[in-house]
Amino acid sequence: MKKWVVLFLSLLNGGVLLAQSNTAANPVIDSVRAKWGKVRIVDGAEMTSANDIIENIAQSKEYTTLASVIEDAGLTETFKSKGPITVFAPTNQAFDKLPAGALDSLLKPNHKLDLSYLLTYHAIAGRLTARDIAHKINTNNGEAVFTTIAGSKLTAKIDGNRNIVLIDENGNESIISKFDIPQSNGILHIVTAVLVPKPKAI
Repeated sequence: MKKWVVLFLSLLNGGVLLAQSNTAANPVIDSVRAKWGKVRIVDGAEMTSANDIIENIAQSKEYTTLASVIEDAGLTETFKSKGPITVFAPTNQAFDKLPAGALDSLLKPNHKLDLSYLLTYHAIAGRLTARDIAHKINTNNGEAVFTTIAGSKLTAKIDGNRNIVLIDENGNESIISKFDIPQSNGILHIVTAVLVPKPKAI
C-alpha cells in the first residue's frame, strides 16, 4: 500500500490541502512553488524568490530609503532587470549613518549621476552567495576584491567574529548582517552601512 505525504500549503486565497505520493511529482504543488518561490522573513517582511529585488525591498519598512533613492536615481529598471545581479542592500539605519546632509545633497537634481554611482557601487554582476564571497576571501590570503557595476572596487574580508565585512574605497567597513536572500533576478545581502566609492576621475 502506497504511503501518502500530506502537504499543507498556505495560499493567499486560503489554505489548500494537497495530497502527494512520495514518489510522483505533483504539478499543482510545482506550479505553486514556481509562483510563490522560496520565502524568507527579512526584518519582519516576507521576501520571496519569485519577486525581483525592487518588489522585495518594497515589502519592508526597513528599506524605504533604499527604495526611494533607487527611484530618484532612475535605477528602478536596472534593479528589476533579468540580471542576475548581487545587491548589498543598506537598511534605513545604514543611510542614517551617512554624514549630515550627505543624502540630501545627493538627492538634488544636479547630483543624480553621483547618486546613481553610489547605488550601483552596491551591486555586482552575477549571483554571488556568501559562500562564494568567503571562498574567494579564503583563497586570496584573507582578502577578496570585486568589481561593482559602478566599475569601482569593493574589498571583502572575514573578521574575528566570522562576519563577512565589506570595505569601500575610502576604508569604511560594512558587515553583511543577513545573506543569501534569493531574488528572481539575483541575490540580496543586507549590510549595516552605506558603501561609498571614491569620486570618479574626470
